Amino acid sequence: MLNLVVPYPPGGASDFVARLIQPEYQKQMGQQLVVENIGGVGGALGVQRVLSGPADGHTQLLATPMELVLAPLALSAVKFKPEDIRLAGMIASTSVVLLVPASSPARTIDEFVALAKGRQLNVGNVGVGSLYHLMAEKFAQQAGVKFTHVPYKGGGPLVTDIVGGTIDASFFPLAGPTPGMIRDGKIRALGISAVKPHAMFPDVPSISGHRTFPGFNYDIWIGVQVPRSTPDAAVDRINAAMNAVLQNPEVRKGLEGTASTVAEPLNRAELDRLYRAEVERYQAIAKDIKLTPQ
Repeated sequence: MLNLVVPYPPGGASDFVARLIQPEYQKQMGQQLVVENIGGVGGALGVQRVLSGPADGHTQLLATPMELVLAPLALSAVKFKPEDIRLAGMIASTSVVLLVPASSPARTIDEFVALAKGRQLNVGNVGVGSLYHLMAEKFAQQAGVKFTHVPYKGGGPLVTDIVGGTIDASFFPLAGPTPGMIRDGKIRALGISAVKPHAMFPDVPSISGHRTFPGFNYDIWIGVQVPRSTPDAAVDRINAAMNAVLQNPEVRKGLEGTASTVAEPLNRAELDRLYRAEVERYQAIAKDIKLTPQ
């Protein structure tokens, strides 16, 4: 039996991806696959769960750079290093949007900045050091405002509180249930962290196109990881299975339907190079905003 650990509670974008790929992935691996949700400490508890098990490929992680790279940089309680992890398969990538409740008076980036200058807004994230936290810090730095950061154990509870107006805003991936909630008017997207608007939401402007936020371009990928000491043969098997999963029309439709971009097939060496580059990239972002472990 295989365990696929999602480092957040059910209901968020990562959990959505796990449930989407589960049927086809267990078919390709030839074994029953159980999705295990372990939230807490910015996703680090789920990572540690995988690292504490045998490095044989049977316990895998479904994670992003937030849990793998940023959590060790931001949280002194996290003892693992990004180098303890190995990327075994890439699934998809997505841009991040600035979300506010439908009841928010802010309908544009300018109105949001004006609101933030009038009072200190509560901005949610999935933990100190998460990409959403770093993006909010960078946004505040460029806008000349301060936010009160509100950490959550996972994306599901965070989105629920945006819908309910409990918090004022959050940076959140344009994936999972988010696009549908934007279309249904439950939440409002003020801007997207991409060079240009997304084809599904052409009216949501690029944040980096605003005069105050040049270079505000961030995306986030999600993939399957295993401990660094996992044998090459096991990594190759996982990678081949995941590449096959991504050829399934229903999986592709599900990912693309949430505004994600399906990953191109990569071999083990390409995944290793990509992961090293991403570690360096996110370490540079953390340094830029002077992130210190808490």
